[in-house]
Amino acid sequence: MTILLAGGAGFIGPNLARRLAAAGHELLVVDNFSRGLRANLPDSVPCIEMDLSHTGCVAALESALKGRGVDEIWHLAANSDIPAGVEDANVDLRDTFMTTFHLLQLSKRIGVCRFMFASSSAVYGDWGSQRIAETLGPLMPISNYGAMKLASEAQISAAAEGFLERASIFRFPNVVGTPATHGVLLDFVRKLKQDMSRLEVLGDGTQQKAYLHVSDLVDAMLFATARQTTVRDVLNIGPVDDGVTVRWIAEQVCARVSPQATIAYGQGNKGWVGDVPRFRYAVDKLHALGWQPTMDSRAAVLRSIDEIATQEQV
Repeated sequence: MTILLAGGAGFIGPNLARRLAAAGHELLVVDNFSRGLRANLPDSVPCIEMDLSHTGCVAALESALKGRGVDEIWHLAANSDIPAGVEDANVDLRDTFMTTFHLLQLSKRIGVCRFMFASSSAVYGDWGSQRIAETLGPLMPISNYGAMKLASEAQISAAAEGFLERASIFRFPNVVGTPATHGVLLDFVRKLKQDMSRLEVLGDGTQQKAYLHVSDLVDAMLFATARQTTVRDVLNIGPVDDGVTVRWIAEQVCARVSPQATIAYGQGNKGWVGDVPRFRYAVDKLHALGWQPTMDSRAAVLRSIDEIATQEQV
């Protein structure tokens, strides 16, 4: 099987690429390398450097693929900086929605019938302590990031009515591991790398969320894809626990990187505009398929802190 992996050189992409390559699939990665690195990918995986948000990318990619059939598209290309999207809504429109729109155009033009999309728990909005299941609604995201992920889901659903034979939408919690390109763990490690005596935390540290290690995420996606029986499928992926607090994460990062550092907390339970301070993820649908994570939130975070500290050479 030949698979086009969009946004494959960043964080989740390289982990997925290695699993797909090990399974014997032929891969082609497309990335603009705004965050990702060619070095993150196996040397054997070919790459095309291209910005999928640009209007001309569909024709350019169609030309690059001439004579090479593609069976599936895995779409991981998106803006991953939520505060940047709050500051400028064009960021998420361009890097999240337009990449989806153009990849669906490409799918129709070259006859790709299977489309897998990396969505987010951000599409749900803020439901407080209520457990969030795939059937929950109405969906009211509170960030431009979540809004454009939801708009992308809607566009994929429409494409499934028109020409896709299989559309898989995976809603992620907070995913951790390496190669880290963003996120609270990387942020804390880099802050301490600059100043080993003090760690500043956005918000009061009471924010609590579930965390999933990237190895478990990739395993869950491949497991669920192999068992999908419907044209459209929406699936929460996450651990079974209710997560950990930012305060606990800050303490664990300090313990690994700089035990003598003091932690300075901010005000309120939101780190930034659009931040959902607390959510409880329902993953019953995934577990009914027979999949279980190998790590809970605590284990995933602890492993990732060490991996990221090693990545950042601290």
